Amino acid sequence: MIELSRRTVLGGAASLPFLVRAAQAAAPKDRLVFGLSAYPPNLMPWMNTGTAALTVKTQIYRGLMSFGGNGELQPELAESWERDGKTGWKFHLRNAVFHNGAPVTAADVKWTLEQIIGPTSTAYLRGQLQDIDTIETPDAHTVRIVMKKAFVTLPLLLATPYAPVIAKGATTVHGLPVGCGPYVPVSLEQGVGIKLVAFDKYYKPGLPKLKQLHMVAYADENARVAALQSGDVDMIEYVPWQSMAAIAADHALSLSTVNGPFMALAFNGSTGPFKDVRLRLAVAHAIKREDIVKAAFYGRGEPLETLPIPKDSPFFDPTYAHAWRYDPDLAKKLMAQAGVAKGFACTLLSTAQYSMHQATAEVVQQNLAEIGIQVKLDLPDWATRVAMGNRGQYQFCVQGETTDDNDPDGLSAYIDGSLPANNARSFALPTPRINALLEAGRAEFDQAKRRAIYDKLQQVATEVEVPMVSLCWRQQGYAMKRDVVGFYNLPGGLNFYSGYSLEDVSFS
Repeated sequence: MIELSRRTVLGGAASLPFLVRAAQAAAPKDRLVFGLSAYPPNLMPWMNTGTAALTVKTQIYRGLMSFGGNGELQPELAESWERDGKTGWKFHLRNAVFHNGAPVTAADVKWTLEQIIGPTSTAYLRGQLQDIDTIETPDAHTVRIVMKKAFVTLPLLLATPYAPVIAKGATTVHGLPVGCGPYVPVSLEQGVGIKLVAFDKYYKPGLPKLKQLHMVAYADENARVAALQSGDVDMIEYVPWQSMAAIAADHALSLSTVNGPFMALAFNGSTGPFKDVRLRLAVAHAIKREDIVKAAFYGRGEPLETLPIPKDSPFFDPTYAHAWRYDPDLAKKLMAQAGVAKGFACTLLSTAQYSMHQATAEVVQQNLAEIGIQVKLDLPDWATRVAMGNRGQYQFCVQGETTDDNDPDGLSAYIDGSLPANNARSFALPTPRINALLEAGRAEFDQAKRRAIYDKLQQVATEVEVPMVSLCWRQQGYAMKRDVVGFYNLPGGLNFYSGYSLEDVSFS
């Protein structure tokens, strides 16, 4: 096992010497310097701690499956899989080894899933995978997962970066479990960057294509763009929307954007005014979503007045396309029905680290003031924002998310109130009717019947239980030097998983 070194670096200026060392470490064609939007709060494999963390974790870890460039399921540790009986799925493992040299076996997969669904687990998918009944390992290369009921979307969940397979019983190094991804971390500079080297026993011949990958954190988005433009980095994530036009016009650079991520509001269902669904609906009808698209995304987005189901999805129901239309008079009526006709004061949690979050919060603040709701903004750094969200330390908050996948069941992470607390969804907000519909949808293999279930789900979520309020779709961008090739920007709800493709990146 490669030992990791961790050095505490004080002061934002410390990133400069790191970059100098990165530039001197290897020939440019052998390594990629990637500008992260934040230093990952942690790199624990099964947690959701933001896109920057996912970008790094998809290099260190791999699961049974992942997603290809068009969003299709593709094999990883499982070279094939199939349904097995009414409630079972069978996965056949390829020959692969972990970073410590140990073979990947069915026992590792079983142990991993047991950690995710365990009673004290903080895993992002713990709630979604509670329907696992038994995990069988008939031989070292076969895993049979039996669900308590039919479960259509299990392969999709296991393809997300939230379910990587970890070596059973392997000793962690500086808190990092042992993975089997294309790159091995060799040093971490807290708050500054992470260096990784190609894993020479990776199970895909010829990959990764580069020998080194240096991930450098630029919390300041303008500094991130400047680093790309000056050549200090080869590629960046989270291209600021105000910079997209300039990057697209720069012949030395290329810009890749897709719609799929969205902005939304989540609520605290345990305390405060938004325990009352009428006030959640009042907020939904009081926001001028086109103002958010303009202010936060420079027009690179689209108002979203319903659940984030893309219009080209077979499950999109136009009946509810404008369920949360702008209607301040209706908002005021709902406030009167809730007994606060004259308005009230509340606090909105967001972050100043990402301008899109802050700008979204400011538009919400302005719009709600027009109907008598006085909003105070709380704008901590991103790591603090994540921690506060996990603990429910807010009344309502701005979210920037994607669905877990491009199936409607991927919405469950944001609208299923029975799931454990997580910064990605409303806190302690019960949704019994939604929960029942989600269960019915993931147990039904007939496409027409699934469509009927999700039509009803859209009605309940937008009119009855309102566990979230969508605001807008946004274009999500990666930018890179013109000679960087092989990267693919995953479509729709898979966009945050685009780090999967870094193993294919090279220079032309």
